[in-house]
Amino acid sequence: QLQASGGGSVQAGGSLRLSCAASGRTFSSYGMGWFRQAPGKDREFVAAISGSGRNTYYADSVKGRFTISRDRGNSKNTVYLQMNSLKSGDTAAYYCAADPLRVGAQEQLYDYWGQGTLVTVSS
Repeated sequence: QLQASGGGSVQAGGSLRLSCAASGRTFSSYGMGWFRQAPGKDREFVAAISGSGRNTYYADSVKGRFTISRDRGNSKNTVYLQMNSLKSGDTAAYYCAADPLRVGAQEQLYDYWGQGTLVTVSS
């Protein structure tokens, strides 16, 4: 029901935009989050956006470089993660998550998860 895409390989300083397309239920009002997991590390919070889109949250490590947004102008209910000034430390599998009532930095808040999309940043 959540399909993440847009990952790939990029050099340090480059940009990528990840997409998370929701289907099968009405995600347009759900809180949405992005998390990532680097090899050998725990999954960590990256960014989140409220159901209304008015509130956004970022991990300190990505503030000023990443931007989360959502597009409800079509039926796809897509959430984006624009990633600029990428660093080797951003290399990870990125996951999107959704919840009908909650939004925040904790994994436990989210009931729905997509598969990961891999981002590799080379220095």
